[in-house]
Amino acid sequence: MDLSRVGLKRFLNLNELEELRNDGYINSKIAKERLKRWHNQLVSRKDFQKGQRVLLYDSKLHIFPGKLKSRWIGPFTIHQVHSNGVVELLNSNNTSSLKVNGHRLKPFVEPFSRDKEECILLDPRQA
Repeated sequence: MDLSRVGLKRFLNLNELEELRNDGYINSKIAKERLKRWHNQLVSRKDFQKGQRVLLYDSKLHIFPGKLKSRWIGPFTIHQVHSNGVVELLNSNNTSSLKVNGHRLKPFVEPFSRDKEECILLDPRQA
């Protein structure tokens, strides 16, 4: 009689262990989905149009040290955008084309020119 009770207790412990394992599996799945949603919110979707100017990330520049060295080259002009994420670029003189992945591009922003706007400040000692 005592042996059957021990067997039943062991069977119940195994069932409880299986339930704990299933709960852990479900919790890890929920955590992965939550982390995926959070990551996808941070990643911005880049939509490029034909004729837009972009900068190209040069991964070969990782070899050379330099924190402040820019790893972006260009600007290039977009010649064609393919549906699979490939973007065809033209160099600055529109002679040769280059096909790259769209993840290696970022929009080019024209540098700020100081001659467009002028602000005159008065000397506070003369006022």
